[in-house]
Amino acid sequence: MTGFDTIAIVDWSAGKRAPAQPSKDAIWIGVVRAGDEQAPVYCRSRVEAEEWLSGFIEAEAQAGRRVLIGFDFPFGYPRGFVRHVTGSNDPLAFWDWLEARITDSEAGENNRFDVASEINRLFDGPGPFWGKPLEDGWPDIPYRKAGISYELCAERRACDLAAKASSSCFQLFFNPTVGSQVLMGLPMLARLRRRAGVSVWPFEDWSDAQIVLTEIWPGLIEPAVKEAQGDEIRDAAQVRLLSRALAGLSAERLQTMLADHGSDAREEAWILGAGHSEELTSVACGRVALEPPPLRNDCFALPAGVDWTPVDDALALLRDRMTPVVGVETVPLMQAAGRVLADDLVAKRSNPPHPNTAVDGYGFAGAAIGEGPQVLPLVDGRAAAGAPFAGVVPEGNAIRVLTGADLPDGVDTVVLDEDVRVGDGHVAFRGPLKRGANTRKAGEDVSQGELALSAGRVLTPADLALAAAVGHGALAVRKRLRVAVLSTGDEIVEPGAQAAEGQIFDANRPMLLSLCAQFGFEVVDMGRAADDRTTVRSALDEAAARADVILTSGGASAGDEDHISALLRETGAMQEWRIALKPGRPLALGLWADVPVFGLPGNPVAALVCTLIFARPAMGALSGAGWPAPQGFTVPAAFEKRKKPGRREYLRARIRDGRAEVFKSEGSGRISGLSWAEGLVELPDGAVHVQPGDPVRYIPFSSFLC
Repeated sequence: MTGFDTIAIVDWSAGKRAPAQPSKDAIWIGVVRAGDEQAPVYCRSRVEAEEWLSGFIEAEAQAGRRVLIGFDFPFGYPRGFVRHVTGSNDPLAFWDWLEARITDSEAGENNRFDVASEINRLFDGPGPFWGKPLEDGWPDIPYRKAGISYELCAERRACDLAAKASSSCFQLFFNPTVGSQVLMGLPMLARLRRRAGVSVWPFEDWSDAQIVLTEIWPGLIEPAVKEAQGDEIRDAAQVRLLSRALAGLSAERLQTMLADHGSDAREEAWILGAGHSEELTSVACGRVALEPPPLRNDCFALPAGVDWTPVDDALALLRDRMTPVVGVETVPLMQAAGRVLADDLVAKRSNPPHPNTAVDGYGFAGAAIGEGPQVLPLVDGRAAAGAPFAGVVPEGNAIRVLTGADLPDGVDTVVLDEDVRVGDGHVAFRGPLKRGANTRKAGEDVSQGELALSAGRVLTPADLALAAAVGHGALAVRKRLRVAVLSTGDEIVEPGAQAAEGQIFDANRPMLLSLCAQFGFEVVDMGRAADDRTTVRSALDEAAARADVILTSGGASAGDEDHISALLRETGAMQEWRIALKPGRPLALGLWADVPVFGLPGNPVAALVCTLIFARPAMGALSGAGWPAPQGFTVPAAFEKRKKPGRREYLRARIRDGRAEVFKSEGSGRISGLSWAEGLVELPDGAVHVQPGDPVRYIPFSSFLC
């Protein structure tokens, strides 16, 4: 089974019993059944809500409907917490542990702070739980977070980071907080889970379950809530809109969001829809969320028998296989600069919309004008931009017109102010005057219905001017491509940190992050991962959840510590392209959870060259902007170079006095050459002997930004 007949979203409160009159800070449940939105359900207490949910599950099951129920509190804690409390990594064991201890009443009286105190006593030092209503109450719970060390387990889960959630499940008091909701919600879930046909995602196999319990977070659709709330109680609006958003997804899209998010999710839980906020918001607002199909697993496969691949052949293979992976959204015109136009832009009206005057002067019918002195009577009134003349100008008469004014009926020609004299209700000037002089025709720039801009264009400020002129106030654009950048290796330390013997500073990550930001992409800094298979796997899981494409540096060869390539091979979607390129080495390409991965060399010079030559155009195609080929220029060389055949070479270069200089050393470890250079000199695949004055191809770095 893949689809769901009914979606229910529960806003869970840890407060006291709410009043009979529907209010905020109570429990609200939004339901969509077979596409029909129900009025949100109001429950005054947790006890009442659990009774309602039990009856709801039974009724839906008896009707043969499949149900997804989302709850707005964490289903789990950061990795390591559950094992420390229960001795098991199974998060469901903690549900049962907690259910045996938590008490609750119809009035909302409960012992959550007592149970949190018991848990805190299992840990050395203060915490991990903190926050309480009374500073001198529950001595085992710190009043504030200061002084708590989250070493045994992290403060936030991987999905909290992916969704950019604002609160930790360890915070029990002070807004914003979900910690108390967790302690009061998990026991209820433990009881619901014992019912036949109920499964918990992502802890259990849910594929054939009739009732699936999931974790959700209304913050994913916050823009939709702000747009649609009005006078509606906020909690009611949240559950109504999030149930609408999930119900509005296709079965395939929902299946994608319910895919396996890796080992972290199986221990910590996962927020359904994390990383898909824009899509869910669009559906919640009633807009269609258009998503492209995923890349095929064999998109990087080389033809049989191919070994060393020439650069042009490798680029052609990538160009043929890279398609957009980002969806479409509509943004206000003023926010569209730098975005990729998703659809062809057709003029809603002509520019100019009507014939108008290009100058200040006097307008008349040109057919009535001959050679020599001309004296025409002036009609009363004038035509100005935004204030057209409502009447008709008789032939043989003239009217005062100002720049940009629509030409009045009877006017097709204008004479400049500087060429006339005016007096006694007449205007005098000398002919002849070409008919149509000093005027603009309607649509002479763009006519209504014509193509103004083509899909795939990266919008410039001038493009926005054109779009506005032809009647558009909002544009359909591609969502920004999200690029995750990850460095790997035990030898890598953070720039500015203390480096031990044999360690080097991470030069690749700041370079790649800033480079991708210059390309116009949204960058996701994944930090550094040590040479540990589990750590790298977790980093790739998180990167795939947060980004549309992943750039890694280091670990892409076949050595003992090359975990990137090893993990990609495990997925069955790893290709190692041995490209005839210098500087560079085999480029690891693959898919991780359907997200393209470019495994770059660890050497910064090779990493930059491979990014510019291969990853940059591929990311352009993935972003919907097509395949951006850099613009090169033929210039005379200011150097001598002998090159053997077999590999294309890229030399760090710059232009001085109209000639291409190259860096004094070709050593790939000379990072200073990247800073010195302003572009690359590209030498062809074959043998060549370049001498000063010979023509060479120079590609400025700025060409890769277009």
